Amino acid sequence: MMKEREEIHEMLLEAIEKKKQWFDLWNSRVMNTQQNAECLRNYTALRGVVKTLRWVLDEVENPLE
Repeated sequence: MMKEREEIHEMLLEAIEKKKQWFDLWNSRVMNTQQNAECLRNYTALRGVVKTLRWVLDEVENPLE
């Protein structure tokens, strides 16, 4: 089943918000090493999600760049 463009755009907005939340938490510096690693791992993963969703929406030409 294909997702509608609007649904993909909503996912993109949600991913951008979650990415910002993880970055803000990491940037707060009130965590131990394990929590720091979790924040960075999730932030990095969401960067990929955002880029891929933008590629699906034809907002970027190549998600690997």
